[in-house]
Amino acid sequence: MLVRSRERHVKEISLLRKHSLRIMSGRRVVVFPSVAELGSTLAQLVSSRAEKALSTGASFSLGLSGGSLVSILSKELPAVPNLDCSRWLIGFCDERLVPFTDPESTYGLYKNQLFGKIIIPEERILAIEPSLPVQECADDYAGKLSKAFNTEQIPVFDMLLLGMGPDGHTCSLFPDHPLLQESQRTVAPISDSPKPPPQRVTMTLPTVNAARCVVFVSTGGSKAAVLKQVLEGGEGPALPAALVAPRQGELFWLVDEPAAASLTSQVERPGPGAKL
Repeated sequence: MLVRSRERHVKEISLLRKHSLRIMSGRRVVVFPSVAELGSTLAQLVSSRAEKALSTGASFSLGLSGGSLVSILSKELPAVPNLDCSRWLIGFCDERLVPFTDPESTYGLYKNQLFGKIIIPEERILAIEPSLPVQECADDYAGKLSKAFNTEQIPVFDMLLLGMGPDGHTCSLFPDHPLLQESQRTVAPISDSPKPPPQRVTMTLPTVNAARCVVFVSTGGSKAAVLKQVLEGGEGPALPAALVAPRQGELFWLVDEPAAASLTSQVERPGPGAKL
């Protein structure tokens, strides 16, 4: 029984990898001379997708990640003219199980650096309950998403903003980790993260791949080798970031020149002030 289960998981990952390759032509890899130009374009992309979502619906749902995205968004989003975030719904693609006052808390970083600069009702920011044990925390957060999206199925975010680690991980989905095989849960706990802190809560691949638009941001020369492997393939199993392939949505990779240094596939290099 265990062997059949393992074979099924391997088959699912193989199919997902093939799906990722099939949609590669729809993926947009956009290279910028600097992080500043990348950040400005990212803010405009978020704003335009928010406007599109709000023109047909009651809210714009945005999933945030940590890392360099915090400083980029905190600088660029408040600079967007006439930005109205009152109908935005903010979630987190993953979160560390630490108090919000801890510098490792993604929610805490955004609260200190961004949320005070934009007008968004506090109740429209969905955060974990860090005082709970990690399994209960994941279940609680999954419940918050279900309630906010009014669905027992997979919540469909309008936009997710993702980063990528030097090992090719995204969210808290790490290479060779069993969570890459998760197909039922929308949010999952992780107690053995290879990157500290070990306890985290993360969106699963089915949730990430249900989004209408997924945007990766990757910068710096230290990401060049892994970015090439994720975008152009290589030996061994696909890295977690390469398994992100929205089933019916857009996929953007916004990178700077140092991160793109090893790429040989076709990329876009927009002029100053260009919009995506």
